[in-house]
Amino acid sequence: MLTLFHHSMFASCRFVRLAFGEYGEELALIEEKPWTRRKEFLALNPAGTLPVLLAEGDQPICGAAVIAEYLDETRGVLKRDRRLFAEDPMSRAEIRRIADWYLGKTESEVTRHLVRERVLKPLIPGSQGGGSPDAAAIRAARANVKQHLKYTNWLAGTRNWLAGDKLSYADLAAAATLSVLDYLGEIDWAEHAAARDWYTRVKSRPAFRPLLSDRVRGLSPSSHYADLDF
Repeated sequence: MLTLFHHSMFASCRFVRLAFGEYGEELALIEEKPWTRRKEFLALNPAGTLPVLLAEGDQPICGAAVIAEYLDETRGVLKRDRRLFAEDPMSRAEIRRIADWYLGKTESEVTRHLVRERVLKPLIPGSQGGGSPDAAAIRAARANVKQHLKYTNWLAGTRNWLAGDKLSYADLAAAATLSVLDYLGEIDWAEHAAARDWYTRVKSRPAFRPLLSDRVRGLSPSSHYADLDF
């Protein structure tokens, strides 16, 4: 069994878990606290970032996008209609673009800040960057949520899945990101019916069930987080 070093509230880690789940691959999960700069973890990934996959032969593969490419090359090409990448280059490019939108742009403008201020800071010692949440950072991130949800609503309203006709890495990246925000109660689904319907479809898939069981110490999820019908 492969091993994933992860944090349950990092969208990039959730993305990898979803991808392996869609392919029916089990992962041994080790929750890592990257702010501790643990020597054994830094030996696997000197950058000190998550996720890190210990693949065959305990070879470390670092970063969500790199892990996704590895998974496609070793498993995805054998899955035919269930492959999470498209066959043609232009469709693959669109999948990569949308996945990068959520794991890159949404992460840098929204998710990273809300997770740091609301989830991590209360758990991290002051000497390692913890402390009181920054209210200004939270306000800025919340203002940015609206634009990202509007974009998701547009994609979901104009396509069957976010990158085209089939479920792909694009959907998993978006769902992983929005699931973190949904846990924190930061999404108002009422005005974004297409995004809500799309998210309900992804949320109802078997691969998503382990994420719905995730809990953060001292921070309960929103009331509808684990409700498949909201």
